Amino acid sequence: MGIFSKIKNALKKTREGLANALSSLFSKNKLGDEFYDELEEILISADISVTTAEDVVEEIRAEAKHEKLKDKEFVTGLLKDVLEEKLTEAEIPEIQYPAVIMLVGVNGVGKTTTVGKLANYFLREKKSVTVAAADTFRAAAADQLTVWADRAKVRIVKHEEGSDPSAVVFDAVSSAKARKTDVVIIDTAGRLHVKANLMEELKKMSRVVMREYPEAHFYKFLILDATTGGNAEKQAEVFNQSVALDGIILTKLDSSAKGGFVISLCSDLGIPVVFTGVGEKLEDLELFNPEEFIDAII
Repeated sequence: MGIFSKIKNALKKTREGLANALSSLFSKNKLGDEFYDELEEILISADISVTTAEDVVEEIRAEAKHEKLKDKEFVTGLLKDVLEEKLTEAEIPEIQYPAVIMLVGVNGVGKTTTVGKLANYFLREKKSVTVAAADTFRAAAADQLTVWADRAKVRIVKHEEGSDPSAVVFDAVSSAKARKTDVVIIDTAGRLHVKANLMEELKKMSRVVMREYPEAHFYKFLILDATTGGNAEKQAEVFNQSVALDGIILTKLDSSAKGGFVISLCSDLGIPVVFTGVGEKLEDLELFNPEEFIDAII
């Protein structure tokens, strides 16, 4: 099964729910205030933020009025176009080399697994990769990352449990410079976005990368569990304030996610989704495709 098929299958419930809601809406309402109010509620029920839902509905209202078309196919097609536009408001960064990619996020979102998948992705792109085990607090985190590094057949830099994460980052980027490695991927400890001291630690690691490897292209990606829903935006806001996020990697899209919050993140915060993961295999990670994502939910 291709990754788009997996995404479509993962978002099947959302697609069916929206299709049923839209069919019901068209059967009982002509285009008017009541119709648009209910359309807004349908979008919010798919985890799209209130702000984004309001913007989307207003654009559809204005376009439908201008075109004087009111049939279901027109409005559904227009809805897909507007949502895709929202998803592409935040430009996806083009990875340039040498690259350092630091993965951040709360506990349990799949950072370590994503390191392995990302390493495999870049190997498929014919790039050399080193991974850095900067999660030095979670028991056996380095061991878990070593398993993924072995699977992907890439080098790993790690220290003893309890070591300073910034020291791991220092050694990893120093080694990458010396070996002319194309990509360094940094695994960091999961941290609650409300813990200021842990967010300061991320800033320290960022400073080490920028100081020791200024010629590298530095990307900070937030790992988000696709089932997070409305809380995702708050997480993204706080991490973005701390380390200026370059993008999002969406994980666990195969866990019956709604997915609508992704549209709000791109539109409200200007943070693009760069990669998406479906499944536990090394190859279950691909560049995010906004058009395919919208096709999967509507």
